[in-house]
Order: sequence, then C-alpha cells, then structure tokens
Amino acid sequence: MTSTSTSTSTSTATATSTGTAPATGTGPAPGERRGGPLLLGVRHHGPGSARGVRAVLEAAQPAAVLVEGPAEADALVALAGEEDMRPPVALLAHAVDDPGRAAFWPMAEFSPEWVAIRWALERGAAVRFIDLPAAHTLAAADPTWDDGEDEVAGSGPPTDPVAELAAAAGYEDAEHWWEDVVELRGDDDPAAPFEALAEAMGALHEAYGHGGHPRDLVREAHMRLRLREARKEFGDEVAVVCGAWHVPALARRTTVAADRALLKGLPKVRTETTWVPWTHRRLARRSGYGAGIEAPGWYGHLFAAPDRPVERWMTKVAGLLRSEDHPVSSAHVIEAVRLAETLAVLRGRPLPGLDETTDAVRAVLCEGSDVPLDLVRDRLVVGDVLGEVPAGAPAVPLQRDLGRRQRTLRLKPEAQERVLELDLRKETDGERSRLLHRLRLLGVGWGEPVAGRAGTGTFRETWLLRWEPELHVRVAEAGVWGTTVEAAATAKAEARARAATALTDITALAEQCLLAGLADALPVVMRSLADRAALDTDVAHLAQALPALARSLRYGDVRGTGTAALADVAAGLAERICVGLPPACAGLDTDAAAAMRERIDGVHQALGLLPGAAGLATRWAAVLRRLAGHDRVPGVLRGRAARILLDEGRLADDEAAPLMSRALSPGTPPPDAAAWIDGFAGGASGGGLLLVHDERLLGLVDAWLTSVPAGAFTAVLPLLRRTFSAYEPGVRRTLGELVARDPGSGGAGRPTPGAAPGFAAGLDRERADGVLPLLHLILGTDTEAPA
Repeated sequence: MTSTSTSTSTSTATATSTGTAPATGTGPAPGERRGGPLLLGVRHHGPGSARGVRAVLEAAQPAAVLVEGPAEADALVALAGEEDMRPPVALLAHAVDDPGRAAFWPMAEFSPEWVAIRWALERGAAVRFIDLPAAHTLAAADPTWDDGEDEVAGSGPPTDPVAELAAAAGYEDAEHWWEDVVELRGDDDPAAPFEALAEAMGALHEAYGHGGHPRDLVREAHMRLRLREARKEFGDEVAVVCGAWHVPALARRTTVAADRALLKGLPKVRTETTWVPWTHRRLARRSGYGAGIEAPGWYGHLFAAPDRPVERWMTKVAGLLRSEDHPVSSAHVIEAVRLAETLAVLRGRPLPGLDETTDAVRAVLCEGSDVPLDLVRDRLVVGDVLGEVPAGAPAVPLQRDLGRRQRTLRLKPEAQERVLELDLRKETDGERSRLLHRLRLLGVGWGEPVAGRAGTGTFRETWLLRWEPELHVRVAEAGVWGTTVEAAATAKAEARARAATALTDITALAEQCLLAGLADALPVVMRSLADRAALDTDVAHLAQALPALARSLRYGDVRGTGTAALADVAAGLAERICVGLPPACAGLDTDAAAAMRERIDGVHQALGLLPGAAGLATRWAAVLRRLAGHDRVPGVLRGRAARILLDEGRLADDEAAPLMSRALSPGTPPPDAAAWIDGFAGGASGGGLLLVHDERLLGLVDAWLTSVPAGAFTAVLPLLRRTFSAYEPGVRRTLGELVARDPGSGGAGRPTPGAAPGFAAGLDRERADGVLPLLHLILGTDTEAPA
C-alpha cells in the first residue's frame, strides 16, 4: 500500500485458518474462530472494509493485530494512539544515506489498517507490522517495485482482482461493483461477504498465479514468518489485516525453510521511519498514488456518517455552495435527495452512490452547471484535509527546526492553496519571507512567489502556499546541508557558488541569497561572481546576468543587506555591455534577434535600478542611438532602440518620424520593416497608445502597410498580427477609427501646426475644468477653492 506501488489488493475479510483450505458453506457466527488466526483481507482505504474490520475485531477480541506495513514501524505504533495524531497520515521510510529514496504507507480515518491499529491500542492488544522491511524495499533498484518490469514470461500483465471480479459479475466499472457489494451494503453479519470474496481471491490465484506481481512472493514469505512468530507468542488469538490478494498466500501451507529461502540474499540499506501528515488529495488515484481511490472525501463521509449518508452529504454540498454565494434552499436539498434515490432504483443499485449523488447535485443544486459542480468535486469529493502528527514523532533535526520556525512565525502548513501577502517593513513578515526563500533554495517548494497587488514594488511580496506530503522527503534530503534552515541554506548556497560555471547561475544565486538573508554565504558567492564575470566575454551572458544583480541591489537596500561588492560588479558588467553590445547585435538571425531584444529590455530596466547610474545612462543612450541607426542591426532591435530613446526623452519628437520613415521606405524589405514596427510599437510597451497620440507615426505605418506588395503581405502578416494583437481592445478600436479618418492626410486627425503630435496648439481650459469636481472628491478638498 505504499504511495508509489501498484497495489491491486481488494477489500475483503475472511475468517480462514492459516494452513487450511478456506471453508465453504455456512460460516460461523461473527467472531467465531475455526482454530486458526483471523485473516481479514481488505481493500486499502475502503470504508466498507474498515467498518467490517472494526465489527469483526470487536466480536473476536484478538490478543494481537498484525497489519500490512513495513516491519520497522513497530516502534511507531504507540504514536497512533495519541490525541494529537489525526489522520490522514502516512508512514514514511527513507534511506539514511539517500533521503530521496523513500516510500509512503498512507492511512486515512477510513483505512482498515488505521481502524485496526486504533482498535488494538484502545483495547490493549499488541500491534505488529508484518510486511517486508523498508530496508529491503528501498534497497531494490526500483523502490516502487514496479512489477510490470519483472513480469515472468507467459504471466501476462499485472492482474487487477477487483476488475476481474467486477467483469465476472457483469459490471463494466470496477468501482461501481465494489460500491454495490461492499461500501453500500448493509448486513447484520459483518463477516458475511468476507468468505465469498476470500474464496474468489483463491480462485484468481489458481487462475493467474502471482497475477503479474512476482515480488509479492517475497513479501508474502515475510508475512508468513511474522505470523508464525505471533502465533508462538499469542496462539491463535491473532488477527491479520492485509490486502485481500495476500489472504490465500497467508493461508497456504509452507515451511519455514522455504520462506526464509525466498528472503535470503535480499539487498539492504539503513533506513529511518516516521509518521508524516498526509492529505486526501494525495490519496486520490489521479495524484499518481497506485492504491488510491477516486473520492477520498466521499469515502470519508460514508465512514463517518452515523446514518442517512445521502441526506448528510447533500447538506454538506448545500453548505459549501451557500458559502460561495450560490442560492441553495432546503427545498433544493430535499429534491436532490429524492432524485439521487430515484436514480439508484432506476440503475439497480442498493443505495445512491457517488455517481447518483453527483448527478443529483448537478441537476438540482447546480442547476445543470458544471462550474459549481467542479467546486464540489474539488472541496468535498476529494477534499483538502491535512492530517497532523505528534511533536514527538521522529524527525531529522532540520524538520524540527522548520517546525519551530513555523510555530514562531505563525505559518501553519495547509493542504489548501492560499495566498500570503507580506509587508517586508514588518519584522514578522520579513522573517516569513526569508524562511520561504531559504526553503526554495533548499528545494522545499512550500511557497512560490507570484505577482500580487504590490506590482513591482520592493516592500511587498505575494506568495502562493500549499503544503504537500512529499515535502517531508525534500526536507529530509536537505538535512544533509545542516541542522537548521538557515545553516542548511547557507551551506547549499556556498556549494552551488563553487560549482557554478554560468554567470547567470551565479547572479541568480546572489539574488536568492539576498532575498533569503544569507549574509554568511554572500562572500563566497561574491568571489565566484567576480571571478566568473571577469572571464566571461559573451555580451549576451553579461546582459542576461545584469538584471538579477540590479534586483539584488534593490532588495538588499530594502532588507538592510550590505551590497557594496555587488554594486561594483554590476557597474563593471554594465560598462562591458555598453562596449560590446553594438557589434554583438550585428547580423543576428530572427530567433537570436528576438532573444537579444529581451536582453536589451532587461539591461535598460536594470540600469535604472543601479545606484549612481547617471553616467551609465548617458552612455547607454549613445549605445541605443548606434543601434537605432545601424543598418546591419536587425529591424526589431533598431525599432526597439528607437522606442526606448523616445520614451526616455532622448529622441526629439521630430526625430522619431524620420527614423520610422527610413525604416519603412520602399527600399526596405517588407519582413525587415515589419520587424522594425514590432520592435518599436509591439509587446506590452504601450506602442498602441503612442500611435494613438502621434498620428504622424500612425500615418507612416498606415502608408507603408498599404504599399506592401500583395506577394509580400502574406509573409509579414503573422508578425503584424502578433504586434497589434497585444494592444488593449480599446486601443485597437481607437486605432481603427483613426485609420478610417485617414491619419495625417488633412482630415480631422491632422495635427495643428506648431502643436505636439496628437495635441492642439493650446490648452482648452473648459474641458480641463471638467475634471475638477472629481479631483476635489478624491482629495477631499473644498469644491469652491480656486483652481
């Protein structure tokens, strides 16, 4: 039942004696023994199995309960009985020398194994885990033990027992069959279906052998040895809870020598085992969990509901929809219950299952819409329940330090995705930011920075947080770097700095160190950065590295981190970019020119962030002028350089039109001219508004476009469409209206002589005064005050 296995165990239970053939005919009363241990075959995470296990154990009162799970977990059993242990949880085993080699054994509140463990702890019965030790499982070449890779010749693909039994019963859907015969079945004798299903498993074993799972033979040999040990200690007062597929193997007569021979020579590694929180979402089959179920939330409801499960489910759904402002009344709930029951009768089912309740919810509560139904599926059918484990559970030192930091900063791990807004000027928020950045550097992706209402400001951060159970493995892996989050992040940053070969990697690492507040790692990172920057002569690499350094300087100032060394390196990079950029831009092909355009934009933004960059800004403007007027530079770069100069006020109004006119002259190939337009007016740079307000430029574009030969128009159309599709709908509409008025030809759109392009010669005070009432309202000033 490991989270990575392809378990096909079926939920059954059977009162079958080890070493004897399964009984047939009339069975004993519930809990009555046949002279051997009680073998309860279950389907992992089946609420019907869980209810049956609890009832049979209560009737039989065994002295010991054996559970399918790694044998090393015996030492952790007592933790399952503590009050602050709340399922879903999982046993986690990982190799000490390679924490990434790990496996999980998840258990939910409705898992038969969990029910058996809790029953035994409450009654004082012994609990043992009997599956193959994780030391052997994790030592295998493939710790998931993918049986498909080890199929014995002629055995065929792995067998799914539930699917086989469902097909024999005439069901197309194995889940429907399972719900009908187990989950939705009400029976006075909880052991009634167990013997029949155990007999069916025996028949499947006879037909398919190991069913395409040859490694199960080794696991079952270990289970039989553990069962013999328990019988020596407790006699026949023993109950075994395991996957139903294993029941015939445990009941089979074998010798101790034969079982030990199967286990001889197995590889072994040193392991550590603990309990970790799990989630309903990770129990779902769609998460990749081989033994998963379709609807953990629904199964949890079936197990927990004391009576009338359909009515209680519909009430839950109504509460969820009402919380999301969907109008749902009591009459809706009543009608939905009636419809679900009617559908169950029409489909020949004993009670409404998930399909019937879902159809009723869609038709009645969601009024036929799948949009609110998707919310129900996500929040209720699957769910975001996150379990809890006691603080005393074994953990690596790094995990304990992380837990302390989470409690101190009031950052509770949650399975549900949530947005966290941080104001870096506040001490607590600053510490939260540093913790999240340190975890990202360690590869523990608890949070991801996203664009928020803070925009590009430096005092705010927005994070998207979601805790996944697999992050416990990532924390264990990161534990090799140190015993605290700060020490581990520092050590890993230093190691990455020494190993980095690309300049961009080191600059990105420097930015991460500043964001994470790793002052002790910065000297090592800065030495590597200075050494690499001195050796790298590729202008593209330098241009790609500069933005990260500029951001680092900005964040360092906000967070109070010393960045003098960074400023020197950044200034040196900027100087070298200014020298080498013009020749590096000559003769580039289309793809290389597009990449260089992004780097030019990044360098321009970075120079605006560097302290004392006035001299650099002047030199940068001179570089852009060279690019804008160089014929060997691709059109997209010449257009982009001209646009930056115009935006920065370093290109006079009467200079832009001649530049565009020359770029769009008849002698310029149409694709090159279209690329110039894309560079000048394309992207999210506000080029559309520029054309709206400067009708001379719009007129030049319009005149060039109408003069493009028919043969060349098809070639430039995709580029032009990409350029203009980036504009806002309102901008595109205004441009269309201006073009319809023939811009620049003397119509209504022609600018007044002596005025700025797109504007009248003087101020229209009457129109300007129209904004004053709204302005006074915003500012809260006296409307009678003089303008």
